[in-house]
Amino acid sequence: MTKFTTTQTKKRIASAMLLSASSVLLAACNQQSQGVNSNEQAADAQASAKQHNLDIWPELDLPVKQDPKIEQKIRDMLATMTLEQKVAQMIQPEIRDISVDDMRKYGFGSYLNGGGAFPNNDKHATPADWIKLAEDMYQASIDDSEDGIAIPTMWGTDAVHGHNNVIGATLFPHNIGLGAANNPELLEEIASITATEVMVTGIDWVFAPTVAVVRDDRWGRTYEGYSEDPEIVREYSAAIVRGLQGAADKDFLGDSRVISTVKHFVGDGGTENGDDQGNNLASEQELFEIHAQGYVGGLSAGSQSVMASFNSWHGEKIHGNKYLLTDVLKNKMGFDGFVVGDWNGHGQIPGCSNDNCSQTINAGLDIFMVPTDAWKPLYENTIAQVNSGEIPMSRIDDAVSRILRVKLRAGLFDKPSPANRPVSGKLELIGASEHRAVARQAVRESLVLLKNNDQLLPLKPNQKILLAGDAADNIGKQSGGWTITWQGTGNTNADFPGGTSIYAGFEQAVTAAGGEIELAVDGAYQHKPDVAVVVFGEEPYAEGNGDLDNLEYQRGNKRDLALLKSLRAKGIPVVSVFISGRPLWVNAELNASDAFVAAWLPGSEGNGVADVLLTDAQGEIQNDFVGTLSFSWPNSATQAVVNRGDADYQPLLPYGFGLQYGDESALANDLSEETTIGSALESLNLMTLPWRQAINKQGELQFITSNTASSEFVNYRTTDRVVQEDARQIDFNGKGVGHFEINDNFPFDLRGYAEQNGAISFSYRVTDKANLSGAVYLAMRCESDCDVTFDISQWLIEAETDKWHSAKIDLACYEKKGATMDKIFAPFVLRTNGQLGITLSNIEVSLGAENSQDGQSKDHHITCE
Repeated sequence: MTKFTTTQTKKRIASAMLLSASSVLLAACNQQSQGVNSNEQAADAQASAKQHNLDIWPELDLPVKQDPKIEQKIRDMLATMTLEQKVAQMIQPEIRDISVDDMRKYGFGSYLNGGGAFPNNDKHATPADWIKLAEDMYQASIDDSEDGIAIPTMWGTDAVHGHNNVIGATLFPHNIGLGAANNPELLEEIASITATEVMVTGIDWVFAPTVAVVRDDRWGRTYEGYSEDPEIVREYSAAIVRGLQGAADKDFLGDSRVISTVKHFVGDGGTENGDDQGNNLASEQELFEIHAQGYVGGLSAGSQSVMASFNSWHGEKIHGNKYLLTDVLKNKMGFDGFVVGDWNGHGQIPGCSNDNCSQTINAGLDIFMVPTDAWKPLYENTIAQVNSGEIPMSRIDDAVSRILRVKLRAGLFDKPSPANRPVSGKLELIGASEHRAVARQAVRESLVLLKNNDQLLPLKPNQKILLAGDAADNIGKQSGGWTITWQGTGNTNADFPGGTSIYAGFEQAVTAAGGEIELAVDGAYQHKPDVAVVVFGEEPYAEGNGDLDNLEYQRGNKRDLALLKSLRAKGIPVVSVFISGRPLWVNAELNASDAFVAAWLPGSEGNGVADVLLTDAQGEIQNDFVGTLSFSWPNSATQAVVNRGDADYQPLLPYGFGLQYGDESALANDLSEETTIGSALESLNLMTLPWRQAINKQGELQFITSNTASSEFVNYRTTDRVVQEDARQIDFNGKGVGHFEINDNFPFDLRGYAEQNGAISFSYRVTDKANLSGAVYLAMRCESDCDVTFDISQWLIEAETDKWHSAKIDLACYEKKGATMDKIFAPFVLRTNGQLGITLSNIEVSLGAENSQDGQSKDHHITCE
């Protein structure tokens, strides 16, 4: 791999701009970077998009050709299948919502485990538990005693950086780090290892790779993208598909291979303002040249499934876009596998719901991903729509043909059952040492050195070294989202047997070299060190929860910056290791660091960091930095759109930048720390980290670390309102005082919000108030023992059941009752001794006259002027 110094990087950027494949692409990127999106331009673009041009899209020479014998088998099976059996092939429920008996009765074509779903609903389910569920579901699907047909089912899982739902699996760096490594051969090996560990648990199908080309780094799924460069994404997509499925002319879908899914078709990385599931306004030419290159790569390598995207293109949801799903993907590009939906994505199409949507089938979707109990009415409604002619029988036959084609190509009719396959149950392969060695190599190659004053790095291990920062000894934080749980939260180091924190890697090397090492997360060391390595960064998040308004790191609460400054003030050189799922504006943190390393989200093998930052015991370099930026680093908090090829390309650090040992630092030590967003704050989402949720249990607070929780007075679960798990269902049983709150580890300063007419805003839906007898209080919990409450019982009594309402209480009202805004531990507390069922969403600290995130006007607003 070519390594670029700062001068070489500039030449690389200039060359790339001159050799850009399309001036239209450059103009579009420039327009995005300048924020040019007036209503008039958007309307013009939307009108232009309706003038489709199939000539833009290629006819791909796909490596897996149709086999006449397989095609005849498909025709024979279709001829014997009932409509009910065909529709069942198109339904993909989730393991939390179906039983083995349901599988036996309906014969679903596939099923999935979503993020945070485990066999027996047990986070610590063993690989044996996974195998048992796979075997039980498989046997139920081929039980032909009732329907006379035996079609094996498929299990799909989100193994996006290793088999990341299974305790003990090898976790690789997230895609953004692999993009920095720029090593397709390594990517193929990583995918092959992932396939093996998945097959150990009897699972057939992986929802990877994500091939989004990210244009706005505020998007919460930025780390799922390899690069802002479509060329890298195209090449990596092909490598991942080959690694997961095997080469089309060699071991294609063999015993240690799984079905791959290129996702999300198409344009998910280019939504306006980086909004997850938002609207992409790219022209059709840009849609192909920027956002579709991952499909060119993945399909050309033989990927057998494509997942439709949540986003819209010029206002039309992709799940219902016949032009893109059928005319482009299937007909022009020649894709003959199946298209699967994303989590209830069909329900977002206008006129549809989660349990009723003919439009998406007619548009070209082949499999409904339908978690929750909506699968049964969706199944029944789809059958009725075929019988009425609303869905043509030819479309059903086409969808089922595609599903059967993939199953036959994958050998599912001929392979042994999941528990009896060649690698199934070989538990020694889960987190095997040779697998972890490859992950450790990936960590080494993904690190990017941004600053190295006076050649501070590499460090000699025979020094006194301090490891500080809350990510230093935290495997969950260094692994990010999609790690055991969906958001990657609620994990401890004990949940990663065989894994290594960054501190543990340093401890092993330093101890072996005769040095001294101390771990002090808060920097309060016992013995003054020669150097401090501070590991800090973003808390884990996944889709939706990770979206940002701007790129300023720790806006309004610079705890990590304070730690860096405190160490330097004591004359201790500081090496910053930054954990993040995207480039962020960290000018102040860069200024406070002598050396700065972008470590991205390295996964379970944190020892790879020490491999690069430390010399061997004799002071010789073990591993130099080879990683370079696959995303441009922002020059300001608001420079969220800055991509290679922009006409006005002025990042802080360009695409391709990366220092090696011996290179001089290019960054000044006095970068501007002035934010371009002024003093204005933005609404504070209380449903994302660092905010935590808790209920009372046996007189104490119980922090909620999974999708469900219960106590003697309260039951809690996550539920869906607009997107997956964006609402919280709270059921108070009335047997005592039930308590639900949102809090933080540290007191939060809300004075700025109070000064700008802030308020606590939320949406609610009453689901059960039949026996509501006690008062319902909304409160805050302060560092000083404040007891500020508002009785909202009347709102709930008068509320129409199962309808969403919006409420807002000004912070001034809390202040008037004695709350001190500078130290708030829990800004949202709900308690009652009555019986009440309530669903909450969009809980936030809003500013001024703003509405809550759902855009509704306030049904209730308490003001205290």
